[in-house]
Amino acid sequence: MAQEASATGTGPTKLVIRNIGLLLSGAMENPILDADTIVAENGRITAIGREKDIDTEGATTLVNAHGSVLSPGLIDSHVHPVAGDWTPRQNQLGWIDSSLNGGVTTMISAGEVHQPGRPRDIVGLKAHAITAQRTFHNFRFGGVKLHAGAPVIEPGMVEEDFKDMAEAGVTLLGEVGLGGVKDGANARQMVAWARKYGMQSTIHTGGPSIPGSGLIGADVVLEADTDVVGHINGGHTALPDAEIRCICEGCKRGLELVHNGNERAALYTLRTARELGELERVILGTDGPAGSGVQPLGIIRMVSMLSSLGDVPAEIAFCFATGNTARMRALDCGLIEVGRAADFVLMDRAQHSAGKDFLDSIQLGDLPGIGMTIIDGIVRTGRSRNTPPATRLPEVVTD
Repeated sequence: MAQEASATGTGPTKLVIRNIGLLLSGAMENPILDADTIVAENGRITAIGREKDIDTEGATTLVNAHGSVLSPGLIDSHVHPVAGDWTPRQNQLGWIDSSLNGGVTTMISAGEVHQPGRPRDIVGLKAHAITAQRTFHNFRFGGVKLHAGAPVIEPGMVEEDFKDMAEAGVTLLGEVGLGGVKDGANARQMVAWARKYGMQSTIHTGGPSIPGSGLIGADVVLEADTDVVGHINGGHTALPDAEIRCICEGCKRGLELVHNGNERAALYTLRTARELGELERVILGTDGPAGSGVQPLGIIRMVSMLSSLGDVPAEIAFCFATGNTARMRALDCGLIEVGRAADFVLMDRAQHSAGKDFLDSIQLGDLPGIGMTIIDGIVRTGRSRNTPPATRLPEVVTD
C-alpha cells in the first residue's frame, strides 16, 4: 500500500507502546535499554522509560507489545530502486512492501542503475538522479523512507555538475565503478567534489556485477576514498582476503556487508573489524533488487548470520542494521533516542525456535518473527507475511 511522504495523520498524534519485553537501542555502546514504554508525538520519540514514570495519557494510538522485543526500524544501506515498487530485473512488483514485512523501514539507494535505457550522458544522468530523488521523496510505498537519486559518475563530469545536483536536493552518489569512471584518481576527484557539496558516496567493491561494471580492487577503493565501501564482501564476487584486510586497515570508512555478497568474505570482514576494534564501521545492505532477486528478509538474515556464525552478541548485530548505519549516513532514525523518528519494528522469538529467548534464538541462527512495523509513529504493518510466526505478538489496543 502506498503512503505519501507527508502523511502523518489529520492532527496531532501520540503513540504509546507499553509492555515492551526487551528494548534494543541500536547503539553499540548501550545496546539494551532499561525501559518498557516508549512515547512518540507527531512522529518523534518524546519519552523512553518505565511506564510508571512516563506520561502516557492522551494516546491516539496505544500498542500493547505483550512482552515482545522492540528495535529501531531496520535500515537497508544498499538498494537499487527504479520506478516505485517495481523492479525490471525480475519484472516484480511489491519489493519495497515485502522488505517492510522484513522489518526494513529505511532504504538507501546505491544507484538507480537498473533503469532501462539509463542515461549515461552528463545532462541525462543529472536529470535522472534529480527525478529519482524527487519521486521517492514525494511518494513512499508503505511509508518506507527510500533515499534515492544516486547518480553513477561518468567521465567528463566537473565540479559544477555536483554543485547543481546538490542544490537540487541530491545527497548521494551511486556506486563508483558502475559507470565509466573506474580509476582511483578520477574517482577521488569526483568524490571530493561530491563531499564538498554534502553528497555521500559509495564504491562498488569486487568483481563486475552488471554490464559496464568492472573489477574494483583495494587500490582503487583506497584511492577513491568514498564514505562507504560498498559490499566489501562482493556484489557478487568478493576480493581476496588480503585486499579486504588492506581496505579495512587502510581507511576508516564504512564497511558495508550485503546479503547478495559472499558470506565467507562477510565473516572475514567482520572478524577483521573486530580485531581492529572498529565494529562501529560495520553496516548492512541487501544489494537488491539485483541478479540474486529480491530479499525481503535480507537484512534480518544478515543480522542472524553475523551473530550466529560471526560470534557477535545478537544485540550488537542489530546495531549493524540500525544505529551504525544511522550515524554513518546522518539519518534521524535508527536509534531509540528522544527526538529521533519513531520508526520501530516489534518482533519476538520465532515459534518453536531452539533458543531459550529472543537473543539466544538469533545467536543460534534463527530468524525472528516480526509482529509489527511502525514508521513516523504510524503503524504500517501487523504480523509479517514473510517471517516465521512470533511467540508473542503486539496489538493495537486503541486507534
